[in-house]
Amino acid sequence: MSFNKLLVANRGEIAVRIIRTARALGYDTVAVFSEADADALHVAEADESVWLGPAAASASYLNIDAILDAAKRTGAEAVHPGYGFLSENAEFARACGRAGLVFIGPPADAIELMGSKRRSKIAMQEAGVPTVPGYEGASEDDSELANQARRIGYPVMIKASAGGGGRGMRRVDGPDELPGALARARSESLNAFGSDELILEKALVDARHIEVQVFADQHGNVIHLGERDCSVQRRHQKVVEEAPSPFVDEKLRAALGEAAVNAARACKYQGAGTVEFLVDFQRQFYFLEMNTRLQVEHPVTECVTGQDLVAWQLAVAAGQSLPLTQDQVTLQGHAIEVRLYAEDPANGYMPQTGRIDAWQPLAGEGIRVDTGVREGSSVSPHYDPMLAKMIAWGPDRETARRRLGKVLRQSFIAGVTTNQAFLAEILAAPAFARGEATTEYLDHAFAGAKARSPRPTSNLLVAIAAVVCAQRAGTAGWSNSLPSPVSLDLEIGESLITVSLMQTGRRFRVFWAVGERVGDEIIDLIGHEPGALILEHNGVRRHCRYVQKGAELWCQCQGEYGQVTDRTGAPPAATLVKGDGQLSASMDGKVITVDAAPGQRVAQGDLLLVLEAMKMEHPLRANTSGVVETVHTEAGAQVRRKQLLVSIIPDPMDAET
Repeated sequence: MSFNKLLVANRGEIAVRIIRTARALGYDTVAVFSEADADALHVAEADESVWLGPAAASASYLNIDAILDAAKRTGAEAVHPGYGFLSENAEFARACGRAGLVFIGPPADAIELMGSKRRSKIAMQEAGVPTVPGYEGASEDDSELANQARRIGYPVMIKASAGGGGRGMRRVDGPDELPGALARARSESLNAFGSDELILEKALVDARHIEVQVFADQHGNVIHLGERDCSVQRRHQKVVEEAPSPFVDEKLRAALGEAAVNAARACKYQGAGTVEFLVDFQRQFYFLEMNTRLQVEHPVTECVTGQDLVAWQLAVAAGQSLPLTQDQVTLQGHAIEVRLYAEDPANGYMPQTGRIDAWQPLAGEGIRVDTGVREGSSVSPHYDPMLAKMIAWGPDRETARRRLGKVLRQSFIAGVTTNQAFLAEILAAPAFARGEATTEYLDHAFAGAKARSPRPTSNLLVAIAAVVCAQRAGTAGWSNSLPSPVSLDLEIGESLITVSLMQTGRRFRVFWAVGERVGDEIIDLIGHEPGALILEHNGVRRHCRYVQKGAELWCQCQGEYGQVTDRTGAPPAATLVKGDGQLSASMDGKVITVDAAPGQRVAQGDLLLVLEAMKMEHPLRANTSGVVETVHTEAGAQVRRKQLLVSIIPDPMDAET
């Protein structure tokens, strides 16, 4: 059971996190990487590394033979799968055993049982663990599923039996929605998990998503380490997690813990696992699933228990007993975690790709940032767009919330659009501050594109952007004089603003007008160096950070963010007008299906094709009614962001409006 060299069969922040604990415990470490990750942080952190193959996960991080060969070549004796990829693949666990490698995870049989929502739900019912009413029968026929949905009562949840992470999951509010939702759920599940098996469950509205961390060793000891509240979700994916839950009292905590331990015992579990429940407003709870791996949100449990769960995993895999008994587990303080994604919340949470030009997360007491990126890292379309997990601990929930809010306001990240400001807005919302957020919270509080749009760039940031952009053209410099006003055209969001800038000594006056919005700001430059300014505005001295990449400017000042494009002297951007029938790819990805053909009449909102990128399917819908003129791609094709995919000849009436 003993081992000295550990191969981490994963990438990104979880690979870095595992490598650092293993290194601290004296283990030698091996990283694996794809073509896209040759310069990744997890590769730099490991003692040795092995190239697996091309960027596609199927040819690299999901390639069992390549990973086993890497272990053989480096002499690794154990494999940690992290989470995602092969972490819940029973065949991978068995293959590691056949190769004489210690698999840092549960037995393959437990993975297999809990990897099927159908089988695991039946097993939990037999173990006396409450489950959500639903259908987990053998028939997958659409007519049978429709009958079962009527029996259960709408709304119902369609779930991929082999799935997780929100993929292959759809909420259906009525029978008319069911056929299309079944087709999309099957397609997404087959693409993500290699299985299109589905189950149905009653949709519990305004429930809490509460999960319990369990641990079991090889000697029959099973304990839990408290609960985590993961209710703040979008598209059934967790956005904010915290421990302990503000909703759970001691009585409910004990009941949840007992049920979770029973679930682990029922499948003869070993290692780290998480049992997930839905809890209604009456504090009745129902088993959802068991994740047979370390969870993304495990740091909040580590913060409140003072334990290193990766160290526990390594100890259990080496045959040691659990370091604590149930009576010795104590929870201290409160911890909250957010998932920082390269995505655009104002555009349907669309994943983003690109180069990270600035990575300066705030540090301080009670603050932890788990990341797999650094300045210069590239965000690839091939993998999940999570950049980091930002965590704050405090002696109470309010302190943790304030600390994490400050981390989000004052960390400087540039080069790709992220959900940073959106996360800060969630933490500042009164409902979240009161601990009242349920699984429906984001849909209610941030419904519609306007509610998710970032706040307009402040007058101060427009003025700062003008001062910095003026240097790009060599007009103002950081000199002490400017002979005449300088005119700049700055694109901010969907607005093009013409700015007039005048300089006298170290003082800049910036003026512009857009509709009813007028800006007239005076900035005194106190000091400057590349990427940073010290300025005075309205008698207040502030520090500003910025990154300039060609015409693109990213800047931050006291928790406010600005993303600006300098269009001065440039010809008008060749952009497509919304509703003109020209549909382009919103990101790099692969075309999964094409539902449009030349000559086909379509209505606005009709599905034209489906892109797959960053583990999710993204439908492309007609932005106008008309006739399909040309389809510029085909199923299976790899496409680039902004590539024209479908052209529609709009109906005359639509074109006029």
